Amino acid sequence: MTGIEGARERRVHAGDVELCVAELGAPGRPTVVLVHGYPDSKEVWGRLAPRLAEHFHVVAYDVRGHGRSTAPSPLRGGFTLEKLTDDFLAVADAVSPGRPVHLVGHDWGSVQAWEFVTVARTEGRIASFTSMSGPSLDHFGHWLDRRLSRPTPRRVGQLLGQGARSWYIYLLHTPVVPELAWRGPLGKRWPRILERVEKVPGGDYPTASLPDDAAHGAWLYRDNVRPRLRSPRPDAYAHVPVQLITPLGDRFLSEQLYDRLERWAPDLTRRTLPAGHWVPRTHPDQLATWVTDFVGSVEDGRTRAAAPAPHADRFGGRLVLVTGAGSGIGRATALAFAAAGARVIAADRNAEAAQRTAREARHGGAAGAWAETVDVSDEGAMEKFAERVATEYGVVDVLVNNAGVGLGGSFLDTTPEDWRTVLDVNLWGVIHGCRLFGRQMAERAQGGHIVNVASAAAFLPSRALPAYSTSKAAVLMLSACLRAELAERDIGVTAVCPGFVNTAITSTARFAGVSAQEEQRLRKRASALYARRGYPPEKVARAVLRAVVRDEAVVPVTPEARGGYALSRWMPGMLRRIARVKPRM
Repeated sequence: MTGIEGARERRVHAGDVELCVAELGAPGRPTVVLVHGYPDSKEVWGRLAPRLAEHFHVVAYDVRGHGRSTAPSPLRGGFTLEKLTDDFLAVADAVSPGRPVHLVGHDWGSVQAWEFVTVARTEGRIASFTSMSGPSLDHFGHWLDRRLSRPTPRRVGQLLGQGARSWYIYLLHTPVVPELAWRGPLGKRWPRILERVEKVPGGDYPTASLPDDAAHGAWLYRDNVRPRLRSPRPDAYAHVPVQLITPLGDRFLSEQLYDRLERWAPDLTRRTLPAGHWVPRTHPDQLATWVTDFVGSVEDGRTRAAAPAPHADRFGGRLVLVTGAGSGIGRATALAFAAAGARVIAADRNAEAAQRTAREARHGGAAGAWAETVDVSDEGAMEKFAERVATEYGVVDVLVNNAGVGLGGSFLDTTPEDWRTVLDVNLWGVIHGCRLFGRQMAERAQGGHIVNVASAAAFLPSRALPAYSTSKAAVLMLSACLRAELAERDIGVTAVCPGFVNTAITSTARFAGVSAQEEQRLRKRASALYARRGYPPEKVARAVLRAVVRDEAVVPVTPEARGGYALSRWMPGMLRRIARVKPRM
């Protein structure tokens, strides 16, 4: 079976070929044209196109010689960028005759789309361009020239690195061999290779036309790569806004290929994704969000920020849920994600505090921000909350389990009720979040990240904090176990372990075995100590975002936390002796 499910197909005549064009969504909406790469057909968009069709008129066509489009005769000289541009204009005129279209290209679809948005004859026919895993051959040629003409150790390393990634290009230039391989063993094994190496889900992709598509598509490389790299155009400037989506795990293209891209695309928005090459198949939800937001901003005439916030390329438009977001580290973390352009759900058992954080997030740059009230220790409430979040907002991309309570006092003074209170929030709250939202991430099968806020107390034993330290040590170990289990699903797990941070937790902490009056005195003393230490929660929030970007396992925050973590690994005996010292209360 071929075609994109639910699509209407038609034939469009373009010079020496006929193109198979599929359409979804209402024709009166803005038109988004999807251009596939090599060795694909339009079915590579089968998971993304229906999501975009909820908002746009979506068009996907088989490039000449691929899928159900006819091939030029002869093949040699039939796949030049000039002829591919003719094909695009024929499609655009057929599907959106009086209105410019929004381009989305992947792999060779992106390579040829760069040609479309940089030549004069397409001006006025294109409104925007989203590029994935396919650089302009002209820009690539200039990139090579700069490194060959002015070599440095760094530039030579980049050349060697990209040269190694481009091994397949050399093979595709050899005569006959690629055709024999694709029509023989490689064509039969390709679906399994994609599934195992790139984690691309199967189903209706790739189609039965793959061997012929790949054999014909070899001429994309033969007709264009060497001529353009030898003589790149000096005027290859994009005349439309460009969104660049860079998969960080791309086996074929280096991130450095896009260095100084702003020179060629002045109105550039950068996005990064921890994924492999075939993102239209592996991460359709995130791509749909980014394309929808970008196209919407162009249609509305909104301009991009001149100086994007740190990590905006990674978190812009992504859905982030933070528990305990009403104050302290949770609030600072929610606002940091908001500044990076994320969509933020601020959850807290204090409804007013959650609403305040959501308002600040909206004012601070969030693509969207909402307040939710929930008690993380309540299993039933968390289950309903997880269902509501999935229904109203979608599957969470980043979960920050931050909600926690403090409890001091000796072990013998700590009652069973005290233990239940601390473990219900600090441990079970994290378990509920990981179990419910982690399962949603796993079932979506498009990756994600979980951040569990533990504490330096997780690895620093103390006779004054037995219950609190136990709960945080359990969170640390839970995070390590989850990280091992969820890695195969591309879900990262991080344990963040702050030391003394100036938050409101000290003013609400409980102290076992003392009177109410004495407890109040101890709270004031702890609050004064933390305030004098003066480490702001905003620094912890920055560490959280950095940890997600780097996919770090354990992140001690504050100097005392980093020092304590080092001692726990190399000199645990010293920490045990220090733990015997009775603190001054």
